[in-house]
Amino acid sequence: MANNGEGKQNEVSRHQEVGHKSLLQSDALYQYILETSVYPREPESMKELREITAKHPWNLMTTSADEGQFLSMLLKLINAKNTMEIGVFTGYSLLATALALPEDGKILAMDINRENYELGLPVIEKAGLAHKIDFREGPALPALDQMIEDGKYHGSFDFIFVDADKDNYLNYHKRLIELVKVGGVIGYDNTLWNGSVVAPPDAPLRKYVRYYRDFVLELNKALAADPRIEICMLPVGDGIPICRRVS
Repeated sequence: MANNGEGKQNEVSRHQEVGHKSLLQSDALYQYILETSVYPREPESMKELREITAKHPWNLMTTSADEGQFLSMLLKLINAKNTMEIGVFTGYSLLATALALPEDGKILAMDINRENYELGLPVIEKAGLAHKIDFREGPALPALDQMIEDGKYHGSFDFIFVDADKDNYLNYHKRLIELVKVGGVIGYDNTLWNGSVVAPPDAPLRKYVRYYRDFVLELNKALAADPRIEICMLPVGDGIPICRRVS
């Protein structure tokens, strides 16, 4: 019995590690989902990029395979054509989006690190999807401010996905709500922050986990109170609220 209890405790500990890409109660159940419904349908290009990213020292930053599958399905359901992605890393979610969009679909992709994006770019090019992507290196907030000032981008995006600096999520939302169309969708990644959003005050959290948790909590509270959107928080990956603009 003692060994069994120790095993369960180890399992709980694993789920407390930031970067574990599921909030499910067991690793085995998550693996079952991956092996039965995600990996068998994962496009070869996404598998290749996922394996390349796994070798990156910051591989925990990547979008999980099940979340990539979900984003692809969502984009097709809403017939998205003009999209934006803030926070690209090596481009796994970007590739999922590019595959889901029609041939003339477009993605405005922003990230402060071109080097990571270029790691996955050969896979995107080999898949014949590079023409859908407009990659811009640099901080997103000034670019968003310029787009709002220009005026022509208001309500022009069908879908926006944010997986970037959590301390600016609320700043992003204040701008993106003007750029997404009425009926369009915004998704913010990592908004359950590996479950730390419900951790007790004295919980032993890593410094950066505790620091960013406050910003995630602030965003979640703001989204719930925003009358311009409908929301649905999904425990996919590390938590992603689907925010549909209604006004």
